[in-house]
Amino acid sequence: MTKNRPKILVTNDDGITANGIRTLIEEMCQLGDVYVVAPDSPQSGKGHAITIDAILELKPQKVDGDALVEIACTGTPADCVKLAINEVLDTKPDLCVSGINHGSNSSISVIYSGTMSAAIEAGIEGIPSIGFSLCDYGASADFSEARSYVKKIAQQVLEKGLPDGVVLNVNFPKISEIPYKGIKVCRQARANWREKFDKRVNPIGKEYFWLTGQFENLDAGEDTDEYWLAQNYISLVPIQFDLTAHHMIQKLNAWKLND
Repeated sequence: MTKNRPKILVTNDDGITANGIRTLIEEMCQLGDVYVVAPDSPQSGKGHAITIDAILELKPQKVDGDALVEIACTGTPADCVKLAINEVLDTKPDLCVSGINHGSNSSISVIYSGTMSAAIEAGIEGIPSIGFSLCDYGASADFSEARSYVKKIAQQVLEKGLPDGVVLNVNFPKISEIPYKGIKVCRQARANWREKFDKRVNPIGKEYFWLTGQFENLDAGEDTDEYWLAQNYISLVPIQFDLTAHHMIQKLNAWKLND
């Protein structure tokens, strides 16, 4: 560890060898001492799941780059952060970054995202945290244009910190011929996934299902992540893990619940 350099924990949900996390590691190594604890295999869509019914293993796995430590974990993204804090690092990191995810985590997708759940888990521990995602699901997605923005946002968080209970959700549009126009701080769009299940029959006659579906943006606002991503801006949404609907407390207290 280098004296006076920030300690940065890097994780993801696509697995330790994914192009997105390798890009993130490279950029974070320019800002501090990097420790990587990431899943040993893809864990997309696992949300905030933790492993309670199986053993967990940590396996040193030097892939490439200048990270001081690289460890592959057999668990979920949330498991990775828990183990990093409790078993790998001697002190809490100054920053946790998760991603760069292969695919969007804007709007309602934040609920299902392993990328964001890792960042949220670190936030629960009081660590300033950011989740980064690129709206391109391809294994060979191009992260080159996101690099400078990743570094800039992380640097700002290291310098200014984040309020307790707040985590940043950053999404990059898929790279096109038009450069990114900049960053827009915005709110999460109200949207939903309309699921369909493709029912099939295997060779021995047993039914099985593939989950499919379509994303539906139900929000016409011009201040949302979905709106700005469509305009080729990077969306930055501050999210919180206190799910209390505070505006409902007074209304519920007016109900005759104890009569």
